[in-house]
Amino acid sequence: MKERNFMLNPQSPTPLYHQLAGKLTERIRSGEFPPGSRIPSEHQLCADFAIGRPTVRQAIDLLVRRGLLNKRRGSGTYVREPQQEVALFSLDGTGAAFRDKGLVLETRILEAVKLAKISGDPGNPFEGDSAYRLLRLVLVEGAPALLEDIFLHRLLFKGLDRIDLRGASLSRIAEEDFHLRPTGGKQFFKIEYPNGEYMRLLEIQENTPVLRVDRFLNFQQIENGFFSRLYCRNDRFVFSQPIGGSEHE
Repeated sequence: MKERNFMLNPQSPTPLYHQLAGKLTERIRSGEFPPGSRIPSEHQLCADFAIGRPTVRQAIDLLVRRGLLNKRRGSGTYVREPQQEVALFSLDGTGAAFRDKGLVLETRILEAVKLAKISGDPGNPFEGDSAYRLLRLVLVEGAPALLEDIFLHRLLFKGLDRIDLRGASLSRIAEEDFHLRPTGGKQFFKIEYPNGEYMRLLEIQENTPVLRVDRFLNFQQIENGFFSRLYCRNDRFVFSQPIGGSEHE
């Protein structure tokens, strides 16, 4: 069914090319445009959405940079096959690595995302300021594997608390709702003995060590716009980080 012209809103603060990119992404995610298929031509998209060719080209170029589309000279623009490797600095890299290995993954949101004042945590880049906070537990094959305490910049992710995150990908939300993609970051590793509440959530015994990973992600607009503290049960899984630029567990 053809998209209607009013589906793009010229009065929205979101640029038209971002809106069009979002519509095309929805079609790709839904399977309407499966991997390997050709999307409508620039001319057809211009007609469907009553927009100019420069806007269409900007939207397509954006999706090419995101790795969703591939241009073929003289042939058209095609949906790329899903990438198999997990990006090192991905908002969802850890969970994605479990899924890539064919393991049954369940993510439970323990505390709904909310804007919180961060204090008493000098290692947190949002110390003394407010940030969106999300606490979630990842279960693999029905057993707790890691606990994620996540903090997101209050301006970059403004309105995040109004989005239903159950079963959602943070990476996808960052790209499609906020037009954000990490440009780099850093990670620090240490062995830690969690407190009573985290022990209970991870279902571990007292004095059981876990791997703690502090992850900082940068965006074009700001450094350290995302921070997470992961507590990983290394008694069940071996966590590694190849130098080649992907992350596997």
